Amino acid sequence: MPTSRDLPSDRPAIGQLLVKLLGEFRKELSAAGEDRGYDDLREPHMHVFGNVGIDGIRLTELAARAQLGLATMSELVTELERSGYLERRPDPADGRARLIYPTSRGRQLLDDAGDRVAEIEQHWAAVVGREEFEHTCRVLAQLLGTLTLAERGAKPGGDPTG
Repeated sequence: MPTSRDLPSDRPAIGQLLVKLLGEFRKELSAAGEDRGYDDLREPHMHVFGNVGIDGIRLTELAARAQLGLATMSELVTELERSGYLERRPDPADGRARLIYPTSRGRQLLDDAGDRVAEIEQHWAAVVGREEFEHTCRVLAQLLGTLTLAERGAKPGGDPTG
């Protein structure tokens, strides 16, 4: 069985790398948000916008996607409703349930965030080289897809993005 002594000594462990890269990503993403008029957003709101989409989503699904508790997600969605980024509408498939949608302001934020992600990817690719960056992204996507399939009990070889 592997132990901590088996970890490479010439680099941080994978968890440290992923957490630190996510921190760098969020820092770059939120800095641009302030410049574009989104200074009322906090870092936890990224959990919502990274998972909400535009087609409407139930709170329970949104919380599951973001890997947050239902109460926490509900609080974040309520804050974003008050700020005019999100709205809740009745679910046409189940009148008792409500779906969460971005408002026009929320959709503009999603568009701007998508543009900023493209800028960040271009920047990071320039730092390490386009080919190396693309290879790293493909390997991470493959790893995530394989782990996700294994979690569901499926056989590898399907769509690597899950």
